[in-house]
Amino acid sequence: MDSTATLSAESVVDLPVADTFALFGSGRSEAWLFDARCERVAAGSVVSMRLPIDGDDRRCGRHGVELLGRISAVRANSRIVVEHDQPWRGRIRLAFDADGAHRTRIRVRADVTASGIDWLIRRGGVALPDPAPTGALRIGLLTTKSGPGAVYASATQYLAELAVAEVEALGGVGGRRLELLVADDATDPALAAAEGARLVRAGCRAIFACTTSSSFDALRYAVRHDDVLLVHSVINEGGASGGESVIRFGERPGDQVAALARPLMRAAGGRRWFLVGQRYSWSFGAHHAARRVLGGAGGTVVGEACVPLGTTDFAGVVDRVAASGADIVMSSLVGADEVAFQRQCAAAGLRASTKALSLVMDESTWEHVGAAAADGVVTALGYFQDDPAAGNADLLRRYRDRFGPWAPPISSLSETVYEAVLRYARAVRHDPDADAAHQGRALLRPAGAGSAIGERDLLGRHLYLAEAGPEGLRVVDEAG
Repeated sequence: MDSTATLSAESVVDLPVADTFALFGSGRSEAWLFDARCERVAAGSVVSMRLPIDGDDRRCGRHGVELLGRISAVRANSRIVVEHDQPWRGRIRLAFDADGAHRTRIRVRADVTASGIDWLIRRGGVALPDPAPTGALRIGLLTTKSGPGAVYASATQYLAELAVAEVEALGGVGGRRLELLVADDATDPALAAAEGARLVRAGCRAIFACTTSSSFDALRYAVRHDDVLLVHSVINEGGASGGESVIRFGERPGDQVAALARPLMRAAGGRRWFLVGQRYSWSFGAHHAARRVLGGAGGTVVGEACVPLGTTDFAGVVDRVAASGADIVMSSLVGADEVAFQRQCAAAGLRASTKALSLVMDESTWEHVGAAAADGVVTALGYFQDDPAAGNADLLRRYRDRFGPWAPPISSLSETVYEAVLRYARAVRHDPDADAAHQGRALLRPAGAGSAIGERDLLGRHLYLAEAGPEGLRVVDEAG
């Protein structure tokens, strides 16, 4: 963890200590502390906590600012420690002490790292100076550290940092250091464009984007006249790339649906599908691909609902699914929206009458949905922590050794960034100063891709089929 500042605060609640402690994680109170949500107050549980920051939507993010992390220590009715990774890496300590028989004094100590302070300053609308040139080959990571998409991007920065560290350990790129700069799009295309332009000004020769397709499209437009390689490194709907300097890796929804359609229809005993997504290019493309695949597999789409990004109330959508008579519900929702939708589907009893396919159910999303609400949901992605590929056990070990036991799980969305950075470093090692189009061609050049982690084909990703259960996402098959 980088250098930190410690912020402290106290408040008094008119409840006994045990009752006050029990409020944590319930999300029942409007007070910022008790807006925290977690399945249970125990070491290892994932938790989200809304930051007590005031400001307009432009400065604090359209969807509010949440800390996403994990409880690392608990002493019943006394202490809670939260280690968080989003929007920055830090620690919050909560102390609950009696203040008389029926009141509780809560003391809060928050560690805010230097990167956290920078994040807060930038989100407050203050421009910070770009870092001075160092002679290193700079690459950028545009990821989603806040907003609804922060759930799926939790481990992305860590995996990018791990890849850069491993490149450095092997001597860098063409004898030069590889340096990583990180920016947050806050799940907001306008901010993605601004932050992408900032990374280019800072000298980044390539930008790896772990963002929604809307943010990637905004990034691409904002830097269209700059000599910078853009790599969309996560699952996306595909489509026109925009030239040799724009590359889109990751899974494609048509391949996912093709791998799962027939097994799901057999399991459901029916062929009627309901599609749920968001009002932007990813879901539109995913649903178009699903309709095409299902038409050839004998499936029928009986309903579709697309909601704005950042939706939290899916009651109307759930009612429509129930009334449609669908046998299978396919969700292309991402991040916090997917968490809310799957939890509300389970609460409404839809699991008893429908099978569930989630295109972006990765390990981090599963954790926030919760084991009970996610039970039985299936997906198909290019990586799971249960991945049988050679080298995965060693990757998991290196990740935990570097970032600790409370770091978020690796998932397909973050692991692809890791492999993409490694592949880029190998591709440009002989000419790191080449123009973006040349670097793009080198990145796409066949390199005898193998089946081990770090050597795999990122364009046509091999898919594993997985099902959510009590312990997480378990690989049950591979796409033929």
